[in-house]
Amino acid sequence: MNHKGHKEHKERVFIDANNQKWQELEEFPGAELLPLAVPVPQGSIHRLKMAAGTVIPVHYHPSDEYVYVINGIIETGGRECKAGTFWFTPANAKNGLHKAITDVEIITIRLGAIGVFEE
Repeated sequence: MNHKGHKEHKERVFIDANNQKWQELEEFPGAELLPLAVPVPQGSIHRLKMAAGTVIPVHYHPSDEYVYVINGIIETGGRECKAGTFWFTPANAKNGLHKAITDVEIITIRLGAIGVFEE
C-alpha cells in the first residue's frame, strides 16, 4: 500500500563490485576509486586502490570517516596499517598523510563532504 507516494517496503540494493568500473583519481596518480553508495548527502562509501608508493596528502573532512584495510599495507599518520586494520577519524581532525607501502585496497565510509587537501 502506498502512502503519499512512498513505498511501504523498501528494497535492498545489491552491487557486484567485481563488475564495476574503477575511476582513476587524476589528483592522486596511482589511486583508483570504486563508488559503492552515498549514505548521506555528499558522503561516500567506496573502495580505494593505491599502487605502492602512492601518496594522498594531509587533509581534513568536515565529517566522520571510517576506513578498513582489505589488503596490503598503508601508512597513515605515521602508523603502518595492514589488512584487517580499521580506523576512525572524527570530523575536522587531521587525516593522513596516507602512503601505500605495498599495493593496498581500503574501504572508506565518509559521512559528509570530502573537505580540503593540502598540497
